[in-house]
Amino acid sequence: MGSVSGRILIAGTASLLLCLFLSPKFIEFLRRREFGQNIREEGPEGHKTKAGTPTMGGIIIVLAFAIPFLILSTRDWQSLGVLGATLACALLGFADDYTKIVKRRSLGLRARTKLVVTIAISLGLWWVATQKAHVNETVNLRFIDANVDLGPVFPVLIYLVVAGTTSAVNLTDGLDGLAAGCAAIVLLAYIGITFITPGQGDLALLTACLVGACIGFLWFNSFPASIFMGDTGSLGIGGAIAGMAVMTNTEVLLILLGGIFVVEALSVLIQVFSFQMFRKRVFLMAPIHHHFELQAWSETKIILRFWIVAAACAAIAFTVYRLSIKG
Repeated sequence: MGSVSGRILIAGTASLLLCLFLSPKFIEFLRRREFGQNIREEGPEGHKTKAGTPTMGGIIIVLAFAIPFLILSTRDWQSLGVLGATLACALLGFADDYTKIVKRRSLGLRARTKLVVTIAISLGLWWVATQKAHVNETVNLRFIDANVDLGPVFPVLIYLVVAGTTSAVNLTDGLDGLAAGCAAIVLLAYIGITFITPGQGDLALLTACLVGACIGFLWFNSFPASIFMGDTGSLGIGGAIAGMAVMTNTEVLLILLGGIFVVEALSVLIQVFSFQMFRKRVFLMAPIHHHFELQAWSETKIILRFWIVAAACAAIAFTVYRLSIKG
């Protein structure tokens, strides 16, 4: 256990330092190439000043986590499945970011293209999980100590987890450091989950690399941000969290574990449903962090309070997991 924990600590630290080392030069490169963020016209007025801030910082996150992981891990199928989902989702996000930059607009790839690629990624993750990592096609409800065998419906669940998580992280990425901080908190809980579960040492190491990369990126992404992660980062991190949920059989627990992401996604769904059905808006603007912005909360206050909620959700979810494996 000592050698495993040592490798986990070294891997996480290496990812953090790599991110801190690479980011300044990368930010300068993006500025020279004028690869800046395009801000939506319908967004909050205060966000107009963020136009032109370098984006696609997710490239640094991916490099900073992948290099130490590949060097220090034993590369078992569980961790390779999560790595594959992360890289594939990050590539989709990169294509989306690049399209936005080239066309100089806030909309990227077509929705149909994203749907097809997300289905392909989900099927790939399902194949690795069931055929190589030997993950059971069951859902552990954790809260009531029960399992549900999904059988042929299991790929559908994986698609819902991948699509839901990537979308939720992407929606949360609207304030400086909000998504990176919340993701680091969720992934920190996953370090604990994989560390106390036998046979998941490589998953713990991979998650530590992700936490290190997110924290290192947060140094430059905190308010006021010098760089944004873009869809490259938000979809990549979403893919990583989804992959972790599948490999650790915590798909249902993820609803609590990633509570802040769920709240952000639900606020958009509620807003759209309410406006379509009743022509009324529940929130001043969705996702919900914009609602608080328009209520004159400062950006830093919203971010810190959301981090507090994320930490509380992650702590409760970890406790539920610990109790479920004890039972």
